[in-house]
Amino acid sequence: MAHTVRVGATQGLSREPSLSYRDVGVASSDEMRSFGSAIELFKSTRNFSRLVAPDSLHGVAEPYASVLPLSADLSLAIATDGVGTKILVAEELHRYDTVGIDCVAMNANDIICVGAEPIAMVDYMAVKAADTEQLKDLAEGLVEGARQAHVSIPGGETAQVGEMLADSEDAFDLVGTCVGTMAPKAEIVGQSIRAGDALIGYASTGIHSNGLTLARRAFRSKGWPLERYVEDFGRTLGEELLAPTRIYVDLAQDLRRALDVHAFAHITSDGFINLNRVPPEVGERVGFEITDLPSIPPVFHLIGELGEIPAAEMFRVFNMGVGFCAVVPEAEAERALAIGTAQGIESTRLGSVTTECPGEVTIHANGVHLRSEGKRFVPIG
Repeated sequence: MAHTVRVGATQGLSREPSLSYRDVGVASSDEMRSFGSAIELFKSTRNFSRLVAPDSLHGVAEPYASVLPLSADLSLAIATDGVGTKILVAEELHRYDTVGIDCVAMNANDIICVGAEPIAMVDYMAVKAADTEQLKDLAEGLVEGARQAHVSIPGGETAQVGEMLADSEDAFDLVGTCVGTMAPKAEIVGQSIRAGDALIGYASTGIHSNGLTLARRAFRSKGWPLERYVEDFGRTLGEELLAPTRIYVDLAQDLRRALDVHAFAHITSDGFINLNRVPPEVGERVGFEITDLPSIPPVFHLIGELGEIPAAEMFRVFNMGVGFCAVVPEAEAERALAIGTAQGIESTRLGSVTTECPGEVTIHANGVHLRSEGKRFVPIG
């Protein structure tokens, strides 16, 4: 049975909350702060390395990847991430050839946000049982992701840990760690960002690898199986949810070579609030004003409609059609748009950097009126 999704500016985004990330078992921002004690312990290890000088780690928390200065000419960037509960969609459909792309994307897209060029990645696959076809499909996805990100996969680990995984015989987990290199002077942590800079958004391919827990609950609440064909998608619901995360490595490298990029942002969980991951201790204390948005993809309207999820929660959890952002001087905005378009990526001038509301992201676009408060959005008006 086909389902036609109406795609008005805010169609499907409920004003009254029904489902939220917390409702489906994902920790709230306040609860996530409990990890702070572990982070403080990890900071004590900065004196352990014989190659990284302690005083070179100047206290600025790189927002997407850790940057380790190794010499006057070379820094190493490192990031780790997984695919999350998108894996459960793959398990239910018995389709494993795309989540490897997601694993590479989630890591490589973080590495490029600090100005580094990804060079290699290792993976960790945990499986319930050694299934030759499943492992082959997972590996093929990783290889395709590596091709798109221009990284090698020199090694990894496959662990058979049946007692630790769910009842499904196909249960697995997939995590990666990516490294990149750059000259120390090429590091980007928002140190040059200024009021009046242009905020450019680059389209996602769909849900990417965040918010799948909430999305799956929304569909289950209305009895929608993953095999259901959705006319507006031109494919089944499961196929839409498994669309691989876009890898922005080529885009970021072209932008860095051609323009004076002041910041990058990988739009994952927390949506546009990721723009505030530019550390406040560098550059100007700024906020971001979004005054235009691309058309919101049908999958997000459908999630919001079926789950009766308010716009504030949708924009906090999902990328809403924008997977990556660049902050550039106003004079270079048109070139930043053109570079994305030349790569076949829909590119939008989202708005500007402002000093009027430091630390806030405001959205006044396409019928959406929201303001960030910490790690959440609240309606305006």
